[in-house]
Amino acid sequence: MSHLGDVLAVTGYRLGWGTVRRLPERAAYAAFDRIADVTVARGGKGVQRLRSNYAKVRPELDDRALDALVRAGMRSYLRYYCEAFRLPDRSPEDVAAQVRVEGDGPVRAELAAGRPVICFLGHLGNWDIAGAWGTRALGPVVTVAERLEPEEVYAEFLEFRESLGMTILPLTGGGDVFAQLRGHLASPVLMPLLADRDLTDRGIEVDLLGHRSKMAAGPAALALGSRAALHPVSIHYEPVPGSWRHRVVITFHDRVEVPATGATRTKAVAMTQRCADVLGAAIREHTADWHMLQRIFLDDLEPRGARGPAQAPAQAPGRNGTAGAAS
Repeated sequence: MSHLGDVLAVTGYRLGWGTVRRLPERAAYAAFDRIADVTVARGGKGVQRLRSNYAKVRPELDDRALDALVRAGMRSYLRYYCEAFRLPDRSPEDVAAQVRVEGDGPVRAELAAGRPVICFLGHLGNWDIAGAWGTRALGPVVTVAERLEPEEVYAEFLEFRESLGMTILPLTGGGDVFAQLRGHLASPVLMPLLADRDLTDRGIEVDLLGHRSKMAAGPAALALGSRAALHPVSIHYEPVPGSWRHRVVITFHDRVEVPATGATRTKAVAMTQRCADVLGAAIREHTADWHMLQRIFLDDLEPRGARGPAQAPAQAPGRNGTAGAAS
């Protein structure tokens, strides 16, 4: 049955890649909106988790408003997949026309000076379009991808992202990913790392909008080890005026400065918390574009009564910590 499930998953992705790319643009997006609405109506673990996460970061919403936000969030999530399926057929000009960028001046200056830039991303908006735009507008993009199951699906996504011009390192099964990332930082690359969900059990504990969570230690550890600039980056959708289309907005927030004093671990904790604060503000403002259908808050992960009141953030791991992953 496991093998059959793998076959069906691979077949589904390949059909999506082929069929959705052949549909007229508006029809494709309308179809994915309909799939999103049906998914919400049916409920299920993913929808329930999305609702739970949204309820934590938007506690002021009543049930009706929260239901509407979940519906908008699932539509945003499915919009990402529709765009991913169609992205290989988009020209660089098409991609550029769909993107609006804010705060990229300091990043361009670092790259122009021959220095790398590390970007701390959350699962917001469409990071594949952001990566495709970055490879052409800024410079070489190097990032990490979580291994999906089955392996054939991972291979499909890997080939897709590499076709956009990105260098993709596997989170697992490809050697010491932290060392590989550190090696790439010897040249002026843009290194976006999805870091709002710890996939290693070695993450840094942070406060995210009043709740304990763990985020990947890699971005801060890499920035400290290489002296590369670390910028939180948020991505969201905005409606195109007078159109049914949406535009991707990429915001490069201010550089996270290295604390003047403290041990390396203490500095990494402080830098990661700063990134969490910036992403938290973006999540509150653009909650529907936060595609988080997994458990990330520690009180959801731990058995009831397993720990006492919220504690101070844990210390960062050493240099062998793992960077965030794109999923």
